[in-house]
Formats: sequence, structure tokens, C-alpha cells
Amino acid sequence: MNGADRNSTTRFSDRVGNYIKYRPTYPAEVIAALEANCGLTRESLVADVGSGTGISTKLFLDHGNRVFAIEPNREMREAGEKLLGDDVNFTSLPGTAETTGLASGSVDFVVAGQAFHWFDQEKAKAEFRRILRPGGWVVLVWNERETDSTDFLRDYQAFLHKHSTDYALVDHTHINEEAIREFYLPGALQLITFRNSQEFDFEGLKGRCLSSSYIPNEGQPGYEAMISELKELFDSRQEADFVRFEYQTKVYIGRLQSVTGPD
Repeated sequence: MNGADRNSTTRFSDRVGNYIKYRPTYPAEVIAALEANCGLTRESLVADVGSGTGISTKLFLDHGNRVFAIEPNREMREAGEKLLGDDVNFTSLPGTAETTGLASGSVDFVVAGQAFHWFDQEKAKAEFRRILRPGGWVVLVWNERETDSTDFLRDYQAFLHKHSTDYALVDHTHINEEAIREFYLPGALQLITFRNSQEFDFEGLKGRCLSSSYIPNEGQPGYEAMISELKELFDSRQEADFVRFEYQTKVYIGRLQSVTGPD
């Protein structure tokens, strides 16, 4: 999957509210890892590419960084502006991974949170090289939902496959470590992993489900039957009226060497 997907910049337009409320944040340990491994400081300039509603942007703003949030989807970009616009370190831009609109050599970090699988990777790599300062870092982050560690998560995975419109095509796990390592070549890649989780009552589970672009939304064919089955799933697997999502937060870090040699 790459940026050539026919609707990758618009498919979340009707999901913004649920995305803001129900998508997981990233653990604070991500910042500590970047400080230890990449020399991140509060003075580092960050481009958050595919910033969406600002989940990853906020992580760096809270650290004190100036962040350029690059998001092509108008609805998600405006939601991020509403949430984060009061922060003087926040700048919102309507760019893409392939054409960010940033000046050459202007940032120390390029970050993509839950977004890299939408990019045209060859064009994005060229753009990241252009906007990074010498010695700059590319950080790719995912909250990767576990699919078989509990009975609930196994049932939920089967539910998604049954009711999704194109889950098998857009699932970000198709971008495996080998493909990510190839993106960084000839530079080296490091992977750091953290645990993350969410707990939901039924309304939360419903909202988390509907935040996914491959699931029928309200008013679309299959919606009512899907929600009915989701309630059955919740009732059969809840404990104390909650179900639990488990994630591995995967943080890929590395430098993009220039075509003429190391930066």
C-alpha cells in the first residue's frame, strides 16, 4: 500500500470525531527513546507527516518542540488545528508526504505516526531527504493492534474481516519490517517497541470500530447488521462491562543517507 491508493487522502473525512475520541495515543516512552537514541531535544524541529488529528503532533508539542503538522485531509487537519492551534509551536500545513511544502534542510526529525503505509515511498523518501537537515532522523511509529493474544482480540479480528470493505488491502501490517528497512537503505534501521492498551465500554468499542476507514459508517449498507454483531461480540467477551485492546507501539528510527554518501 502506498500513496497511490485512490482515496488515501479523503477516506477518513467522515471518521474524524471517532478518530479523535477513540484512537490510542502514543506512550511517553517514545520521547525518552528518541532523546536517548537520536539526540532529540526541545530545540529540535519536527515535521509530523500525515499528522491527522494531531495525536503524534501533541506528543512532540508536549515535549516543547516546534512541530510542522503536514496533513492533506482537510477535515482531519482542521480538527488538529482546533485541538492544538493555541500552541505557539504548532504550524499546520496542507501538504503530503511527497510534497510537504517545507523548505529544504528545515527540520531535524521527520515523523510519521500511523501514516507511512499511505505514502508513495519512493517520492516520500526523496522529499524527506530534501527537508531534513544533515544528520536528521526519520521516525515511523505505529500502534499495532494485537490480533490473537486474547479471545476478544481474535474475535474482533474475525469481525473486521467479515464486515470491512477493504481491510485486507489497507491493513498497515502489509508494510512489514523488510519493506521499512528497504525504505531506509542504505542507512541502518532500529526498532524499539513499547506496550500500550485501551479499555472500552460498548460505546467506546463502537467508536473505536467506526474510526476505521474500512468499516461501514452510519447510513451505509451493512451498518446496522455490523453494529448488532459488534454488540453480541462485546456481550460475549466483556469483563466488568469493558473489553481491552492491546497494542505494540513500534518505533522505527534511522537516517536517510544521501544518494552521494552519508550525511
